[in-house]
Amino acid sequence: MYAFIEGKVCDKSGGNLVINAGGVGYLLNCSMTTIQSAPAIGETMRCYTHLSVREDAMELFGFATMEEKRMFLSLLGVTGVGPRMALALLGAMSVHDLNVAIVMEDIASICHAPGVGKKTAQRIVMELRDKVTQSDVAPVKNSGPASGTPASAGGNGLMEAMEALTSLGYSSVEAREALQKVKGQSDRAEELIRLALRAMAGA
Repeated sequence: MYAFIEGKVCDKSGGNLVINAGGVGYLLNCSMTTIQSAPAIGETMRCYTHLSVREDAMELFGFATMEEKRMFLSLLGVTGVGPRMALALLGAMSVHDLNVAIVMEDIASICHAPGVGKKTAQRIVMELRDKVTQSDVAPVKNSGPASGTPASAGGNGLMEAMEALTSLGYSSVEAREALQKVKGQSDRAEELIRLALRAMAGA
């Protein structure tokens, strides 16, 4: 119903933003990532939106970027993940880092989000890993403070290393397990491949 809402920020408290658009104050449920990226009160912001209609409630969710909105909708498609848990995940890590965690089956990182247990994290990985693309895990070009995490820096190298290992005849499961063991030791695909091969050889 609403693709986005653009107007002046009137309030940002707790997990909500209030945006005045055309004289109407829209209450948006947002992740902490979106709230922290919102401009100061009185300044203009565009929020991409999703309207959730249930028998007992009608809620409007807001996102600073289309990438966050798309991930939110993908998470809602996972068994056992509701809107609150999806927002908690998006507030605990960037969309880019969540994509890398899904590809690498990094259950521990996903479990850092409040309310997300191991079984739920495993379902997220199982149901979304085939939907993550190369561009989803490419290095973040933004030079801001959130772009320097290990996952952001090494996402592209990890994907290239996985593709190379599977092209050598290893299964995707074998490649993921090996790369999990050496993740963080290098950002370069060539070095990750070498380390992964050593790990699989038991060296």
